[in-house]
Amino acid sequence: MKMLSNQKSNIPNPALQDIMMDVLIEIADAVEEAINKIPDSKCRGECIGMGADGTSTSQIDKIAENTVLTYIQKNNLPLNVLSEEIGFVDNGGDETLVLDPIDGTSNAVAGVPLFTISMAIGTKSLSDIHTAYLRNLATGDVITAEKGKGAYKNGSRIGVREADLDDLFLMIYLGNGAHPASFDLAKRVKSSRSYGCASLEMILVAEGEADGFMMYSERYSRAIRIVDIAASVLVLREAGGEVYDLDGNVLDMRFDLDCRSNFIAFGDRRVYDFIVKAKNEIPESPKYGICVNTNVHGAKEYTERVMKALEGCEYVLDEGIAREFGLKGCPVEDMKVDIVITIGGDGTILRTFMRNKAPLIGINAGGVGFLAEVDVKDLEEGIRRLRSGDYVVEERFKISPWYEGEYLADAVNEAVVHTDSIAKIRHFKVYVNDKLMTEVRADGIIVSTPTGSTCYAMSLGAPVIDPRVNAVAIVPMAAYKFASRPFMVPADAKITVETIMDSGCLLVVDGQEEYKIRGKTRIDFTRSSETVRFIRFNTDFYSRVREKLVNAI
Repeated sequence: MKMLSNQKSNIPNPALQDIMMDVLIEIADAVEEAINKIPDSKCRGECIGMGADGTSTSQIDKIAENTVLTYIQKNNLPLNVLSEEIGFVDNGGDETLVLDPIDGTSNAVAGVPLFTISMAIGTKSLSDIHTAYLRNLATGDVITAEKGKGAYKNGSRIGVREADLDDLFLMIYLGNGAHPASFDLAKRVKSSRSYGCASLEMILVAEGEADGFMMYSERYSRAIRIVDIAASVLVLREAGGEVYDLDGNVLDMRFDLDCRSNFIAFGDRRVYDFIVKAKNEIPESPKYGICVNTNVHGAKEYTERVMKALEGCEYVLDEGIAREFGLKGCPVEDMKVDIVITIGGDGTILRTFMRNKAPLIGINAGGVGFLAEVDVKDLEEGIRRLRSGDYVVEERFKISPWYEGEYLADAVNEAVVHTDSIAKIRHFKVYVNDKLMTEVRADGIIVSTPTGSTCYAMSLGAPVIDPRVNAVAIVPMAAYKFASRPFMVPADAKITVETIMDSGCLLVVDGQEEYKIRGKTRIDFTRSSETVRFIRFNTDFYSRVREKLVNAI
């Protein structure tokens, strides 16, 4: 190390700012030298434990990370470190080095020349990162960026390109956690690739070699971490591109290994619009699925009216209502349809969403029917508007429960952990991102989405949440202490409910699926990578609240 090796005392922060890029260059030199000493690919890939991010740590990862930590310690740099293997290291600095010591480990082990050391410096989140450095450790290519100063590859300035929507070249994550929409997108574009190195895939967009990069995992645990993309996001933004989450917001992520996200990176905004359209588009002549709660009074009559209103369209009935007509039906989960029409109440909608991912419109033939869009008295008009395309598609997020390593059913409304015995209280601890939020004795704990805030959570005194708010409500049920109140937490937080007593509990998802929970265990809840899509005529949430809740009996 040529520049700082003789320094013995801490460098003042202003001075560190002046030499930041030189520091990152020296760190990369040291890492490259260290990993080149690993004798072969077998040694590179040897698993030596589990990292702070919950994934296995290979020899090459740990050697690279240790080299960085040693450099910082030896030179007394006031720079904290956030790395995928060791987690957060507090060195008393005001700023943090967000580090992926080896991005593309599998490539490095297999001899594929696409793996980097990725480093970025900021304070709290993606939005305040000001310095980025990446090096392809196989080819020696160096990519850098400083906020407001542009992006560079091997010293030459780079920039994104204008897209030709008829000739798109996209990078698409197609690994074993990929959402089906990723494969659908790959079929719609002229060319696509999946290189297994997120930092370099985003750099291809930044230097105008690719039009976009979509990371869309169907499981939160497989989505991207801040360490994977911290540097490349700044490079792309300095090259004239941008990164959005799948809800259309500019991507920002906390310096937290528990925080994960899906995203679309692009150089031309039209690429984002093209990809989102590919994910949500409904054909001009859709195929309909009709799902009916046959226990509702008048179910057969309402179904006949829907079938008549859909005359000339292709549709399929679910098995239950099909039997009422002596017809062959289709299981809801096997319906290959573009739009689902439900007849019933909110329970019918929730059951259908558990079994089919198509956009849904509900015809209320039950009680309040808060989630339904059309009353039975307006059934024909509703189907007319549906057929004419006079609607919008409203997307809502879900939450995913995980118990003892097993993924359970996603919740549109809420997941409820409650006592499995009548009139028996339970003792819970609730954590948010592994920090203790509250300890409470209660009948149970509700973890509710904004969609569910008008349901069970509301009846226990929790606030109604506008569905555009990315938040989750944590609500104690019949808590022993009056001071035990509902909490609102960010939607991307990990929520953990711990059952302290030996006695068992039940986990109920959307009032539809029930799971036994042993005492002295934990259930984790995270934002699902999947969403549900409601077809709406009226997007005024507040008028819906007034009409169906405030003025309802």
